[in-house]
Amino acid sequence: MDNSKINKAAETLYNSRVNLKRIRELPKDCIPKSIKEAYDIQDELANRYISADKNTLLIGKKIGCTNNAAKIQLNIKESFFGNMFSNNISKSNTIINPSKYFSPFVEPEFSFVMKNELDVSKAPYSSNIVYESISAVLPSIELVDSRYEDWTSIGVNNLIADNAVHAHWIYGVETQDLNSFNFNNHSVDLFINGKFIEKGNASAVMGNPINSLTWLINNLALSGKSLPKNSYISTGTCTKAIPISKGDKVIADFGKLGVVDFDFKE
Repeated sequence: MDNSKINKAAETLYNSRVNLKRIRELPKDCIPKSIKEAYDIQDELANRYISADKNTLLIGKKIGCTNNAAKIQLNIKESFFGNMFSNNISKSNTIINPSKYFSPFVEPEFSFVMKNELDVSKAPYSSNIVYESISAVLPSIELVDSRYEDWTSIGVNNLIADNAVHAHWIYGVETQDLNSFNFNNHSVDLFINGKFIEKGNASAVMGNPINSLTWLINNLALSGKSLPKNSYISTGTCTKAIPISKGDKVIADFGKLGVVDFDFKE
């Protein structure tokens, strides 16, 4: 796909997000036909977000479809990743305005902060090496919200191009003592309006969210890319993606790791 078509696709997705007008699909001549084309569009979309506001920074990555329930929901087989930006994050115990979103879903996720930038020339890395490159873990909720009218049937390439359907990231308190947690088996309880919705577990995220982070680092390295020091990475949902509505109060309880919550209201 040539640059003009990449730009056209990115512009379409950017306008959809900014103007809050959903699209059925991308223009026929710029629908990504490969994973590479999809990430090329995603990269150009990221450039547009950043250039539109000089205060907007790329702060990290989100990883999607790392558990089987999420893959079944979206009818895809592959995991994928997208970008997180400084103007789409909030600290826990906040208010998120529904008017900025289409039909969002919430995903309770383990997030990490990178202590070191790993040398891409030495990839692939083992999960043990990646574990040592983490400075902190924090509980989080990702808000996902597609710009497509029917994102369950649009296919993985289109989802990747749409910044992996990322919308917002709500984060809790960082904990630096990673050794106090068993990421092979750490449960998460999701509540909406005080009602228990679903119990998730870190094991749903590629068996361990460290595995998800390792997958990301090694996949980025294939394109000569790395995660800079202090990057935040949201590693994928511990539950199914759960729809929310205006007026909902959402709480994700990560046990001894902490609680993340927000009110979805104006």
